[in-house]
Formats: sequence, C-alpha cells, structure tokens
Amino acid sequence: MNQERIYKVLLGPLISEKATMCAESGQVVFRVAPDATKPEIKKAVEQLFNVKVEGVQVLNRKGKLKRTMRGVGKRQDVRKAYVRLAEGQDIDFLDVE
Repeated sequence: MNQERIYKVLLGPLISEKATMCAESGQVVFRVAPDATKPEIKKAVEQLFNVKVEGVQVLNRKGKLKRTMRGVGKRQDVRKAYVRLAEGQDIDFLDVE
C-alpha cells in the first residue's frame, strides 16, 4: 500500500472518553474514509505505526439532524475503526513523524 492511500484511509485518531477507555484494553480508535475496508485499515495501521494488528472492527455513525434558525441541517456521518493491537504493542501519537 502506498503512502498516499494510507493517508486517505486513516483520517486521524479519535480522542474521546470511550476511546480512552478502549486504549486501556489495547484498542485504538481512528476516523477512517467511508470507502475503507478492514484489510486496508489493518495494513495502513501496521505500515504507518510499525505495530502488529490483531483485529479491526468498523462502525458507521450517522450524523444527527439539527434544527437551526434557517431550517433543518445535518451533521456529517462518521466511520470509525476500532483497531486491536497485539499484546505489548502501543501507539504514541506524539512520536509519529
């Protein structure tokens, strides 16, 4: 997988309370592209962070409908990937070049 596709598949890490709780059990949460597949996500994480990935779970969160003064608007849909790392592996987001 080339570098350009890696950065199109992985859009960025998700930092939330739930993601922090998952990090304690060896999982990392990423925002991924809508067309990304599980094998692509696994290969991208392994190549970018030099870690061993055990499994990938993907979640599609639909954007909420919100009423505004000008009518009804919709928040953006988000596709998340929960990546389980092998035992002893860790990703430090501040150390990546």
